[in-house]
Amino acid sequence: MTNKPWERGLLEAKGHYFFHGDEPFFWLGDTAWLLFNRLDREQIDLYLRNRADKGYTVIQSVAAMRMPAVNRYGQEAFHDQDATRPNLDSGYWQLIDHAFDTACDLGLYIGLLPTWGGVVTRNWIKPEQAEPYAAFLADRYGNRPNLIWINGGDTRGNEHVDFWTTMGEALKRRTPDKLVTFHPFGRTGSIDFFPDAPWLDFHMFQSGHRRYDQVRLNQWDDHHVNDPDYYWFGEDNWRYVTRAYERMGDRPKPVLDAEPSYEQLPQGLHDASQPRWQDHDVRRYAYWSMLAGAGGFTYGHCDLMRMYHKQEAADPNEPGFDWQDALSHPGSDSMTHLRRLFESLPYPTGQAAQELLAEPEKERYERISVFRGDGFILAYTYTGQTIRLKPNALPGDRLDTWWFNPASGVMNYAGSLPADQTIVRQPPQGAFANPDWVLVVKRS
Repeated sequence: MTNKPWERGLLEAKGHYFFHGDEPFFWLGDTAWLLFNRLDREQIDLYLRNRADKGYTVIQSVAAMRMPAVNRYGQEAFHDQDATRPNLDSGYWQLIDHAFDTACDLGLYIGLLPTWGGVVTRNWIKPEQAEPYAAFLADRYGNRPNLIWINGGDTRGNEHVDFWTTMGEALKRRTPDKLVTFHPFGRTGSIDFFPDAPWLDFHMFQSGHRRYDQVRLNQWDDHHVNDPDYYWFGEDNWRYVTRAYERMGDRPKPVLDAEPSYEQLPQGLHDASQPRWQDHDVRRYAYWSMLAGAGGFTYGHCDLMRMYHKQEAADPNEPGFDWQDALSHPGSDSMTHLRRLFESLPYPTGQAAQELLAEPEKERYERISVFRGDGFILAYTYTGQTIRLKPNALPGDRLDTWWFNPASGVMNYAGSLPADQTIVRQPPQGAFANPDWVLVVKRS
């Protein structure tokens, strides 16, 4: 099988999932926002090869993260910071070309953000510049087979609406065969701002970086709590998936968590004294959203999303890992196992199935997520709870069960039972590093 998915057909959003023709495409993303600004050519190649080897499929990066937009070589993106006057001789865009070339050779999509939201809110790129800037990007990258457009960039879509609408419409009009979406502000979803936009092919949400108890931190990224549409899910990122599908009704599009809590980021984002999110936290976001019916998942690491160079830190005691060290942190490996598990099953036939629980549904960390598809069930426990599922959860006479370790990717057979019995399985006990487990149930 080719490692270039676009050779199997055009990438399309169909219902809850992505496809190339009739073959599912698993969105496994990585946030590399500063890829084009902080790494040189050789480092870009190293990063992309690492992610391709781990089974990632989409790299989310920003063309103009800030103004002036300058890369590792000191090359600027624009003349006089004017988005209508791209500097075609500096080498800035040639470095992005190189990243596209390398990603293409490795079978990776680039989820390209034209700009970060802050560039627009600061009026560094003005509304009247959206159309010509979109035209430049579409002309330069629109024929790339490994391109996905991501409008927005950590921003509220109900602010600067004209800019985001013009950008989205222009990208879709000029490259109608490419998917377009919107990356929203923390703890919001694109469904909140563009529920019916014809240019938007699938929905993203950003579940964000806060704990359940960090509702209000008096920081710049607090919600507008006086907004009539204000809502708060805390760490329950599965609720964004459910909410989006409820709002879409009988015309669903894929929805995915495009920015959950980054591995090794301080909880709450702003206070370095807070505990840092770990690999098991990342897995929880991944499995909670995927088992709610998300079309994919995007991983993130604090020091990879900013491509942190430890030796360049102003304070040598500043917490953080060099980006090359962060490449091997365990959360990213857990995502490899996530994709492998889902692709071993006909996951596009599935949907959330909480009704299969043989006990009352629990909340927060005690939640057990259940997902049922054609001939299989997945149930995830974050805290190592016993899982109980109702009899006849799948058709047939007997059912086989396995425990899948989401940290190691190891699958262990856990026995069979008559299909008309309640399924009761306790996760493996002992000196395991992770308490979270996935129960896999299949027809015998």
